[in-house]
Amino acid sequence: MITVGCAGFPVPATRYFREFLFVEVQETHLGKPGDGTVRRWRREAPDGFRFALLGPREVGQEGFRDGKVVETAMKTLLGVAKELEATTAVFVAPPDFPSSRANRAIVKDFLQMAKTKFDTVVFDPGPLWDPADIEPAATEAGALVVRDPLNQGPSKHPIAYYRLPGPAGHKSRYEDPAIERLAEIAKSLKHKEVTYVFTNVDMFADAKRFRKAMKL
Repeated sequence: MITVGCAGFPVPATRYFREFLFVEVQETHLGKPGDGTVRRWRREAPDGFRFALLGPREVGQEGFRDGKVVETAMKTLLGVAKELEATTAVFVAPPDFPSSRANRAIVKDFLQMAKTKFDTVVFDPGPLWDPADIEPAATEAGALVVRDPLNQGPSKHPIAYYRLPGPAGHKSRYEDPAIERLAEIAKSLKHKEVTYVFTNVDMFADAKRFRKAMKL
C-alpha cells in the first residue's frame, strides 16, 4: 500500500481532500488546533481519509525525557487523535539534538512509551543524525525512522515512512528529474506499506507530480 500526502494543508482543506487521502497535521506541533477546526476536518474529510499528527515541540525541547511537560503534551496530542481517529504520530528531533549513545537510549524509551498510545509511531531524527544510528533502537521500540529516500537511501523495513524536505531545504521545489528519480526508487521498493510525505514549500504540486509519475 502506497500513501502520498503533505505536511499540513498547503491549500484549503476542502480542495486538499479532493486530491489526497492522507495529511500530516502540523498544528499539533505548536499546540492544539481549535476544536471547531478539528471537527470541520473530520466532517469534510472523505471516507478512508487518514490523519497523522506531528508531535508537540515540547517533547523535543525536553530532549524526549519523561516528565510533566512531556506528559501534558502527550495528553493534548491524544485528545486531538481521538477527535480525528488518528493512529499515527510523528515526532521530530530539534535541529540541535545531537546523536549520542545516551540520547539514543532516551529516544528508545520515549518511543516505547509513545507506542503504547499510537498504533504507528514515527521518529524523524533531524539533520545531526544518520537514520541508521537510531533504527535498531527504534525497531526494538516498534517505531519507524524517517528517511529522505533521495539523499539517505530507502528503508529496509517492510513498513516505511519517508519525508521529502525539498532538494535544498523547505523553500525549494523538486524539479522533474528528481521526481522521476523518486518514482524510480519507489517502484523498485518492496515495502508492505509505505508513506511519502512532502514537506517543502511546493509540497502540493510536487506530491501531485510524484503521484502522477507513480500512476497512482
